[in-house]
Amino acid sequence: MRFALSIGALTLLLLGLLVTAIATGSTQLPFGKVVTTLLGSADPDAGARIILDLRLPRALLALMVGAGLGIVGCLLQTATRNDLADPFLFGLSSGAAAGAVFVITVTGDLFGIWTLPTAAFTGGMAASVIVLMLVARMGDQGPARLVLAGLSVSFLFMAFTNYLVFAGDQRAAHSVLFWSLGGLGLARWDLLPVALTGLAVILVFALARHRSFDAMLAGDDTARTLGVDVTRLRKLTFLACAFATAAFVSISGVIGFVGLMVPHIARGLAGPLHGRLIVLSALIGGCLLLLSDIVARSLLAPQELPVGIVTTSIGAAFILALLGRSR
Repeated sequence: MRFALSIGALTLLLLGLLVTAIATGSTQLPFGKVVTTLLGSADPDAGARIILDLRLPRALLALMVGAGLGIVGCLLQTATRNDLADPFLFGLSSGAAAGAVFVITVTGDLFGIWTLPTAAFTGGMAASVIVLMLVARMGDQGPARLVLAGLSVSFLFMAFTNYLVFAGDQRAAHSVLFWSLGGLGLARWDLLPVALTGLAVILVFALARHRSFDAMLAGDDTARTLGVDVTRLRKLTFLACAFATAAFVSISGVIGFVGLMVPHIARGLAGPLHGRLIVLSALIGGCLLLLSDIVARSLLAPQELPVGIVTTSIGAAFILALLGRSR
C-alpha cells in the first residue's frame, strides 16, 4: 500500500514539475497555455513553438537523465557495497568531461551538433575500459579494488581536463565551465534518442537482474550460494552503468550527486529490495533534476545557472543530514 501511494504521489509530482519546467524560463508562459499546447488544442503561435521546440525537449531530457542517474547510483551502491557510490566515483563522468572539453578547446565542431556528444560518450567509455582493465590486472579482490581503480581513473581524467582548460583556447573557458558543471541547453529532439537509449539500457538491465542484486545485499558468499556469479554481475553492472552515464553526460554535461542522493531517498520509501527500489529511484531522479532545472533558471533569471551547481548544493546538504542522522 505504501509503495502504491509513493508511486502515485511521485507520478503526480513528476507531471506537475514537468508542466512547471515548461512554463518557466526567460519568457514565462501560463500553465493553461502549456497544458493546452501539450494536449494539441492550442493555436500554433510563438508560445506554442517555444513549448514544443525548446522547453518540452529540455524537460524530457531532465526527466530521462535524472531517472537514469538515479538507477545508476542504485546499482553501483549495491554492486560495490558503498553508500556513497555514484558515477563520479568511478571516473565515468570525468572521462566524458575530458572528451567534451577536448573538443571545445582543441578540435572544434568537426561533425556539427554530434561532435560534443560523440566525444563525451567516447571519453566515458574509455574511462570504463581503463577501470575494468585495472581490475582485471589486480584480479578479483572485491568491490574495494573497483572503487580504488575508479578513483584513480577519475583523478587522471580530471587532471587531463584541467590541463586542456589551461592550455587550450581561453575564449572557450566559459563554455567549458558551463558544460563541466552540467546544463540542459543542448536539448534537441534529434539528440533525445541518445538519452533515451541510455535510460532504456540501464532500466532493462536493472529490472532483468533485480533478484540477483537482492542476493548481493546478503554478501558475496551468500549470493554465490544462491547461484549468482558475483564477479560477472559486478562487471556487467559497471559496463551498463558506464554506457548509460556516458550517454547522459554526452548531452547534459556533468551533473553531480543525483546518483548518490536518489537511492537513499528511495530506500526510505521502498525498502532495500530492487524490484520496487529501481522504479522509485527513476521517479525520484526525474523529479529531482526537473526541480533543479527550474531552480537553475529562476535564481538568476533571465541568466541561466548551471544545473550542476544546484544539484551539488542539494547533495552537500543531503550528505550533512545523512551524517547527522547516522551519528
